[in-house]
Amino acid sequence: MVKVMSKKLSPLDVALEQLNIVAEKMDLDPGVHEVLKHPKRSLIVSVPIRRDNGEIIVFMGCRVQHNDARGPFKGGIRYHPDVTVDEVTALAMWMTWKCAVVDIPYGGAKGGVACNPKELTKSELEHITRRFTTMLLEIIGPYRDVPAPDVYTDGQTMAWIMDTYSHYKGYRVPEVVTGKPIPIGGSEGRVEATSLGVVFCIREAAKQLKMNFKGSTAAVQGFGNVGWNAANILHNMGLKIVAVSDSQGGIYTPNGINPAEVYEYKEKTGSVVNFKGAENVTNSELLELKCDILVPAALENQILKANADKIKAKIVAEGANGPTTPEADKILYEKGVFLIPDILANSGGVTSSYFEWVQNLTREH
Repeated sequence: MVKVMSKKLSPLDVALEQLNIVAEKMDLDPGVHEVLKHPKRSLIVSVPIRRDNGEIIVFMGCRVQHNDARGPFKGGIRYHPDVTVDEVTALAMWMTWKCAVVDIPYGGAKGGVACNPKELTKSELEHITRRFTTMLLEIIGPYRDVPAPDVYTDGQTMAWIMDTYSHYKGYRVPEVVTGKPIPIGGSEGRVEATSLGVVFCIREAAKQLKMNFKGSTAAVQGFGNVGWNAANILHNMGLKIVAVSDSQGGIYTPNGINPAEVYEYKEKTGSVVNFKGAENVTNSELLELKCDILVPAALENQILKANADKIKAKIVAEGANGPTTPEADKILYEKGVFLIPDILANSGGVTSSYFEWVQNLTREH
């Protein structure tokens, strides 16, 4: 029985409720269940930097290590103004389940700094990254905890972490992070890996539902690395992308759009909004559009009890972590919507990261 929860759910509420539901279905040992409710370690730090204008500013940073029973902790680091310890703890839990689902020898972790990268210069982001890394030196490492990119972080961020950690150790340690640029030990295909995993899961779900995959329509919420690449790959495979969105809002046209053209437009303007020939929609409206496939690839808690019954898609593929609450999940199930959970749908990224880590450990490409 799913308990009634408050309307304003934190990601941690969602993660713990999901754990409760699964523990009951699996008849999980109560002791194991209790252990999995709590992260092994949580570190909260202050990250002070001097801005380019000379101002001193302090950001909150954290790293949560949930479970390492299967191997080193693994998980991204995100830079976002809404980063909280509860959110990062939930994301660390989901990483534990994700690594187990795809059977790679990692446990789950996650990290973040509560900042707005859009309001910071590249040099300021570098200062934040290097200072944050020095504060994590005692708890990260190739056999202890291996960070990766996440929301508003990328290969450059990982390069700064690797360089700072290597400077501390006194020798080059590429295996301390994954998602690096290829010239310094990154893995080819890593940038698209998460999105490819999402697309392959959608393709297999379409087979199960006997849908015409190539003739389907898709809407993608979120136009970051995962959303943009998923939209582009689906488009190149013959699907019609009817809507995409970013943090500023979205665009919709039943005739379909070319994601590559929208990407170029966003690079120039900063958002997909007002793209020529398309109707502007909100992120909430995008979720309820008529389409065959919906890819929520933005942030947590997007599909809720309040809007789940308005979802018209036949397949929902969770490109983001935790976009659907347990109550909404139940509604979608009863509606017959085929939901591909995040811990499977977006596991391509961590799978590719595992290959990169192994290659770095053996100094192979």
